[in-house]
Formats: sequence, structure tokens, C-alpha cells
Amino acid sequence: MLPARTPAPLPHVGPRLHPRGVSLAAKAARIGRVLDELYPEPAIPLAHRDPFTLLVAVVLSAQTTDARVNLVTPALFAAAPTPRAMAALGARRILRHIKTCGLAPTKARNLAALARQLVEEHGGEVPCDREALEALPGVGRKSASVVLAQAFGIPAFPVDTHIHRLAARWGLSDGSSVRRTEEDLCRLYPSERWGRLHLQIIHFGREYCPALRHDPTRCPICSFAATIRPVRSRA
Repeated sequence: MLPARTPAPLPHVGPRLHPRGVSLAAKAARIGRVLDELYPEPAIPLAHRDPFTLLVAVVLSAQTTDARVNLVTPALFAAAPTPRAMAALGARRILRHIKTCGLAPTKARNLAALARQLVEEHGGEVPCDREALEALPGVGRKSASVVLAQAFGIPAFPVDTHIHRLAARWGLSDGSSVRRTEEDLCRLYPSERWGRLHLQIIHFGREYCPALRHDPTRCPICSFAATIRPVRSRA
């Protein structure tokens, strides 16, 4: 299969500068160096063992913490380690395993339908194609990008809430939409870095750069890159 197409660059005239006069490319490169130093080999936080179990974990992770997903998937994967087994398990029994996850009834129906579709249309294999992945129940662009990047090594830049807010906070994108953030980050960084950088920013956001009660002057990246100061909650 051909790798996912790199989004076309958005037009602009001349080098884009952040308020201190440093080019956007230079700031992006410095951010990348900090992330490489902190997370040289970032691991995906969802426990999985193959493309199918990764896909299921990603579907379950919507509006649910990775820690919660990792609590429910061992028993689920023991009962249904393949698409054929998951389809046979059915939505009702899937729900018993995932009931503590957010939106569990909807996710159970989606997983049962997703598994059937993989069996009927893809021979029980997870396709390494964006269009085919996004046609599966419960799979959107971000979920498809995670599977492409982490399971198949195909260049893709999944953008979740952490990445979307930090790209805006650091001035790497204007924050107008998740798709715009993806396009801006894909333009700023080479495709061979996308999958790793996606994980690095997620880890950084959770460890160093929370949405609330954040002091940018003490942050390893915001201290030099922040262009939007977070609103601090009153004590």
C-alpha cells in the first residue's frame, strides 16, 4: 500500500516569526530537540500486541484514559484476540469487559461491527490504508493515523487534545481546528519524525505541560516557546 499522502503546505509569504523574532522553523526544531532529549524512545501508552489489538485499544481510548483502557483490555483480548473471535463474542459480551470505559455501549457495538467488517472485507486483517481504516465503525482520522503510524510505520501525525492545545500554546499552529494543527505540524517536521513526535508531545503534555495551573516560566518548552499564556485558576 502507498503511504498516506502528506498534506499540502499552506501558503504563506516569507518566514513566519514568533514574537521574539525567531523563525517558526527554528523554534520547532528547538522543541524537537527538547522532546528528543526527554523522550528518546517514546512508547505508546496503550497495551497491545498486534495491529488488531492496537486498533481496539485506540477505539476504546476515546473519552477514556489510557490507564482505564489498559485495565480492561487484558481480559477482553484473552476472550477475543482476533477479529473473528471478537465478532463471535458479540456486542453484549464485549460490553461486559469494557463497561467501565466511557461510552461503553456505543464502543461495544462499534467493536463488534468493526470485527465483522474486518472478517468480511479484509480477510480478518487490519488494513494498512487510511480510507479502509476510516470506513470501520468507531474509527476516525486520529484513530486511523495512530494505527498507520504505530502498527505499520506509515507516516501519519495523529492529533489528540494534548497535541492540539500544545501546538497552539507553542505557536506552531493557530488552534483553529485539529486538521489545521495536523497540517501545520506535518509541514514543520519531516515525515519520518511524525509517529515519534506524536508520542513525545503526548508524554510531555501529561508530565510537564497541563492545561490548567501551568507555570510557563518553569516549563522546559513553554519557557521559550509559549505564545499563549494559559489562564490560571484562582486558588
